[in-house]
Amino acid sequence: MGSLLHPQTSSSEHTTEDEKEPIVFINGVLKENGFYGHEFVGVGDSKPQQVPYLLSPLSWFKVLSKETHWSFVFGVIVVYGISQGFAGGTWKVSIEYYWKDVQKVQPSAAQFYHGIISIPWIVKPLWGLLTDVLPMAGYRRKPYFIFAGSAGVAIADVTIDACVAQNSIAKPSLAADMQSLCGLTASIGALIGFSLSGILIHAMGSQGVIGLLSIPCLLTFLVGILIKEPHTTNFAYTEVHKRFLQVGKSMWSTLKCPQVWRPCLYTYITFALSLNIQEGMFYWYTNPKAGPAFSQENVGFIFSIGSIGSLLGVLLYQNLLKDFQFRGLLFWSQLLTGFVGMLDLILVLRLNLKLGIPDYFFVVLDECVSQLIGRLKWMPILVLSSKLCPSGIEGTFFALLMSIDNVGLLSSSWGGGLLLRLLKVTRTEFGNLWTAILIRNIMRLLPLSLLFLVPKTDQNSNLLPPEMLMKNGSTNSPKEADVELASLVNSS
Repeated sequence: MGSLLHPQTSSSEHTTEDEKEPIVFINGVLKENGFYGHEFVGVGDSKPQQVPYLLSPLSWFKVLSKETHWSFVFGVIVVYGISQGFAGGTWKVSIEYYWKDVQKVQPSAAQFYHGIISIPWIVKPLWGLLTDVLPMAGYRRKPYFIFAGSAGVAIADVTIDACVAQNSIAKPSLAADMQSLCGLTASIGALIGFSLSGILIHAMGSQGVIGLLSIPCLLTFLVGILIKEPHTTNFAYTEVHKRFLQVGKSMWSTLKCPQVWRPCLYTYITFALSLNIQEGMFYWYTNPKAGPAFSQENVGFIFSIGSIGSLLGVLLYQNLLKDFQFRGLLFWSQLLTGFVGMLDLILVLRLNLKLGIPDYFFVVLDECVSQLIGRLKWMPILVLSSKLCPSGIEGTFFALLMSIDNVGLLSSSWGGGLLLRLLKVTRTEFGNLWTAILIRNIMRLLPLSLLFLVPKTDQNSNLLPPEMLMKNGSTNSPKEADVELASLVNSS
C-alpha cells in the first residue's frame, strides 16, 4: 500500500505584511492559528499538533459549525442527515418488506422496480441547471429548497450539492471536509433510521411507514426560508434562453476535457460492474427454510450496524485518508470491495456455522465491514466529482456527474435483477444464489484494470485547467461565488 498511498504533506511558516502572527502553510494551503480539521496550529508552531483521535471529529465539526454560517450546516443536516439518512434508512427497510410481503414479487422483479424508483435521481442535471441559471424572486437556492419540500428530496440534494461543489472550486482545501460533513450526517441519520425501521414496520406495517416518511421532506421548506443567500436584483430573465445555451456549451466543452471524461467513465463502470443482488440476499435473510429467518427488528438492527460501519468509514477517511492520491485510494477500496463480498458467499454456503459463528453475528459483521469499505470508496469519488465542476455551473455539472453515477447504479440494479432471473433465484428457491454472489465479486475486480483513467493527483489539488475555471466563472460576482459556504480559513 505504501507505493500507491502516499500523502504529500509539507509545512512551512510565512509572515505576511498585514499579519502580525505567523501563518502556517500545509499542503500549500493557509491555516491560521487555531483549529482546522483535526489539526491545531498554535502561534509560532512550525507544524500542526494532532488533536487526540477520538476528539478530532468533534473539534472538526465544532469549527465547521462556527466558521460556516449556521444555516448552511442546518441545510446539510436536514438534506443529508434527515431526508437522505434517517428517511432513506427507514424507507430502505420498508420498501423491502413492501415488495416481499405486500406486492409478493420475485427478487428479480424487485430489483427492476428498485431501479425505476431511482430514475428521479438520474434527471438531477435538470434541477441543477435551473438552480444555476434561473433564479426565482432574486434567489438561486432558496426557492428550490422550498420547491423540494413538495416535489422530492432529489431537488434539495441537487441544491445542497451545488453549494458544496461551488465551494470546492473556490476553496480546494475544503473539498474533503465538506464531503466528510455530508457523509457524517447521512451516516448518523441512517443509523437512527435503520434502528427504528424494524420497530415501526412491526407497529404500522410497511405501507404506513412509507406514508409517514413524507414528513421529513417538509423540513426542506425551513432550509429554503432560513438559508443565508444575497438577493439578486435586476436579473435579465429575457436572457435566460441564452444562458441555457451558454451553460450547455460549457458543459459539453468540459465533458470533452480528458481530465473530466476519463474519471467519469471510470466511475460509471465501477458502479455498473458491481452488480446489485441485494433483493436476493434480503429474501434469503427472511426465508424460514433456506435462510436464517431474521425478524423485522433484526433486519433493521443489522442495517443500523451497517450505518455504524459507514460512519467509521467517514471518520477514517477524514482523519487518515483525505490527503492521499485518488488513484491509490480507489485501488485499495475497489480491491477490498471485491474481497469483502466473499463474506456473503461464506454466509449463503453456511460455512460460518461450520466455523461455529452464528448467522446473526456474521451478518452484522458482514454489513458493518461492507458499509465501511463502501464509504471509503464513495468519499474520494465525491471529492473527485466536486473538483471536476467548472465555476458558474457547479450545481448543473455536479448533478450531471452524480447522474452518471446513478446511471451506473441503475445498470447495477437491473443487471443484478437479470442475473437473479437467469439463475432462477426466486422467493423460495435460493440454490444458485451463491453463484450470483461469486459472479458479482469477480466483476467487482474488473474496474481495477481501468484505474489509469483516474488522476494520480492528491485530493487537495485542482483538476481542471485554470482557463476553464476562470472562463465559466467570469460572469459571477465574488459575492455570489461564496453565497452558500463560508471559508473555514482565510486565504489571501
